[in-house]
Amino acid sequence: MEIDPFIFRLSIFILSIFIGYYVVWSVTPSLHTPLMSVTNAISSVIIVGAIIAALAGDGDKEKIFDIANIYGYLAIILAAINIFGGFLVTQRMLAMYKKKRKEK
Repeated sequence: MEIDPFIFRLSIFILSIFIGYYVVWSVTPSLHTPLMSVTNAISSVIIVGAIIAALAGDGDKEKIFDIANIYGYLAIILAAINIFGGFLVTQRMLAMYKKKRKEK
């Protein structure tokens, strides 16, 4: 009996959701900032690939957007949101460790 490739990939996707959930919620606050830095670095690599996909084309003048272009632009938008949110969260975490100055 052969397993349908879609079902196989869907089961891997669902398992990765559960693993990701438990990994993220088990991170201690002191490790959160380095973890976000690595996540931002991975997202920057994703943006490079997304730009390549968004600009790829087969040269057909009748089609303005190909499916690769649409997915490329979508990946750029989502990775940019991820990077921007990561920087905001990292900034907030670092602000928690700063000493508060006393005003005279």
